[in-house]
Amino acid sequence: MSLDFLSAVPEATGGEPGGAPIARSPMEPNARAAGARFEIRHGWNVTINYGRTPAASEAEGAAARRACGWADVSHLTKLELQGPVRELADLVRDCAEGAEPELGSAARALNAWWCPLTPNRVLVVGEPGAVAPLPARLTESGPDVRIVDVTTTLAALTLVGPLAREVFARFSALDLRPQSTPVGGVRPGSIARQPGIVIREAEERYLLMFGWATGEYVWSVVADAGHHLGGRAIGLEMLGELDGPGTGLVTEVSRA
Repeated sequence: MSLDFLSAVPEATGGEPGGAPIARSPMEPNARAAGARFEIRHGWNVTINYGRTPAASEAEGAAARRACGWADVSHLTKLELQGPVRELADLVRDCAEGAEPELGSAARALNAWWCPLTPNRVLVVGEPGAVAPLPARLTESGPDVRIVDVTTTLAALTLVGPLAREVFARFSALDLRPQSTPVGGVRPGSIARQPGIVIREAEERYLLMFGWATGEYVWSVVADAGHHLGGRAIGLEMLGELDGPGTGLVTEVSRA
């Protein structure tokens, strides 16, 4: 069975005549209304920043460092691995550099998060360029594990900044306190009254994933909560700057 479809851009629309189609986030209209500038990278129309001038960039950074920022990261590739418990555990251990994530926590390996959802389901989330080689490696382990591309099933936002957890608490009852959700912690549950998954990526950074069809609604809820606390939308350029050394995170989307 060929797995070529896993390297293709799913549900892509638009594009230049005779060129490759372009994939778009369901939150693109929200970002565009907020003044976003876009670039096409890895087949996705992604938000780079919210203004060309140094002052605009400074405003993004100041808000995110003082309060919070939220960035559309729906372009992240999301692969769900399904299979027998033992085979799946062996596969993850082999492909994720020996990592053995447990329920409720995620391992960071190969520039991706490896998140067990149930004993026989693991969600792999990472930048398109980093995750692209994984399907070939995964299939080498045998036919018992099924790989499902859920990239356009789950939209995603990154919430970052010292007030990120307080912003999140305004639309979700999930407990993201450090003692309950340490870095690498995974919390499935309600996000703005929608089923979702949260990964705590760093001390002040959270990855929120939720249904693709609810993207515009979730953005509006996050923006309403964030604006009240002095936050604002940010682009991938600023999100990359905020990663900082030692986080193991790579947010910048390459131009491939």
